[in-house]
Amino acid sequence: MLAGLACVAGVVWAAESCKQLVATGNPEYPPYLWREAADGSRMLGANADLMQMVSKEVGIPIDVRYVGSWARVQEEAKLGRIDLIAGAFFTVDRLDYMDYVYPAFRETRSVLWGRQEAPLKYQQWSDLKGLVGLTVINNSFGEGFDRYAKSSLKINTVPSLEQAFKILQLGRVDYLIYEEDPALAYIAKLAITGLAPVNPSVSNESLYLTLSHKSPCNTPELRAALSKAMYKLARLNVMKKMVDANIQLWRTK
Repeated sequence: MLAGLACVAGVVWAAESCKQLVATGNPEYPPYLWREAADGSRMLGANADLMQMVSKEVGIPIDVRYVGSWARVQEEAKLGRIDLIAGAFFTVDRLDYMDYVYPAFRETRSVLWGRQEAPLKYQQWSDLKGLVGLTVINNSFGEGFDRYAKSSLKINTVPSLEQAFKILQLGRVDYLIYEEDPALAYIAKLAITGLAPVNPSVSNESLYLTLSHKSPCNTPELRAALSKAMYKLARLNVMKKMVDANIQLWRTK
């Protein structure tokens, strides 16, 4: 009975202070997030499914919508035009415009991708010195690697992962750096050949839900409710099942 009353109380404060939350994320991020083909304003994926579970926990509707590229998503968060980013790595710079909700909801593995005809000899970050890399604009691979790359490596950027794969296939760069699961999903759907991941991984990072500093819904009460929701869902390990289901969904879309 007390638990029920606590839940009702949570819904009451939510309804009074915040009618709806708008969430978005990287639209080229299957199986975590991608733009629905039939309705270009909607986002599908494991992270979108997670947001609906979070919505039920905090008692506020969450609209997961497409707002543009990953670079645009981060700009919208800075301006407070969206409330939540459903999936972001931690970087110190991002603390300037959004709060991280703890705990993280997924651990991810970022790897190098190379051409099978020109295998990369890679064991540590310093092995990449003198090579030309590529990734998608505004991507992060963890605070440590980002800092090292900025000072010591040459990594170009392009707007989309599909474009990056094409450039790599043509041999215009030595390697592509991207997360393993999303890259594998794209490779399978686009029937890309001649590319392979390189071990060891560049970094292993956590994915977080974040809340814009300028969101009108950003209150201590909401931050606490979101953290409690993430803690509960992380303990239930809901992401594994949703990621597996969305890998299959992405391949059929």
